[in-house]
Amino acid sequence: MQAVGYYRVSTTQQGSRGLGIEAQKEAIKRFCEAEAIQVVAEFTEVETGKGADALDRRPQLKAALAAAKRAKCPVVVAKLDRLSRDVHFISGLMTEKVAFITVELGADADPFMLHLYAALAEKERALISARTKAALAAKKAQGFKLGNPRLAETAHPFAHAASRAAADRFAANVLPIIREIQLAGATTTLRDIAAALNARGVRTARGGQWYAATVANLLRRKLS
Repeated sequence: MQAVGYYRVSTTQQGSRGLGIEAQKEAIKRFCEAEAIQVVAEFTEVETGKGADALDRRPQLKAALAAAKRAKCPVVVAKLDRLSRDVHFISGLMTEKVAFITVELGADADPFMLHLYAALAEKERALISARTKAALAAKKAQGFKLGNPRLAETAHPFAHAASRAAADRFAANVLPIIREIQLAGATTTLRDIAAALNARGVRTARGGQWYAATVANLLRRKLS
């Protein structure tokens, strides 16, 4: 059996939660070896999964769907939320007439199960958000001051460290994509790599376009 691999990270925090690109690749590799599945193509994306136009902002997912259609095989992902956390988006993907396999649910999970798990996850997030807002509103109504006014006095060093750690995680997530671009053999300069990242729809940590300088900064950060 053949399959197309798809990997996605949407924020710099995900690398620290075991959802980084390398972790996804390793999970899919182990799963495919156990299930005798041959990965015939791989697509990597750094982009959010939110919004009704999410698919339009994810060229690598579009490319993965096209490759799966040509090969008449499914797309395999490490977790369902690598496709999206939105049940409507998952439903929309089903209309593409491409099967999906998620490592966390197993090879036997059918479209109904994917819809069900997506709906449950979406509902759980909504309930958690509602409970959190209600608890904060109740505290505020009781006269509690939310937040710590003294925190700002000591937060600067920690904020700087957190920002640096987030940038390092972002670099760790983007470097595998840069390695894929370099292995393709068509890019030899920083400007070429920047153009390839932009063509893939990969955004910088601040959501902007890549340039030779931003690629160089990312490579220096990882190597320093």
